[in-house]
Amino acid sequence: MNSDTPTETLELTGESCPMPVVKTKQAVDDLSSGALLEVRATDAGSVSDIDGWAAGTPGVELIGQSEEIQADKTVYVHRVRVE
Repeated sequence: MNSDTPTETLELTGESCPMPVVKTKQAVDDLSSGALLEVRATDAGSVSDIDGWAAGTPGVELIGQSEEIQADKTVYVHRVRVE
């Protein structure tokens, strides 16, 4: 597995605030250093929520965020590395 391949994918489509950031934190707590978590959410607020959480959380780096259209819905994809 290369360093760009997610260690785990967290599917949170349909979840509303604050659940995407809450479940992201819970998932990160269970991962080892160097792990890459991909989070997929439909809540637009997850973009700023996960960005702010990652910026204020030691040992976590937000690698990137992007948007995809899936079944006529916007899916926000967040990639978080555990340091």
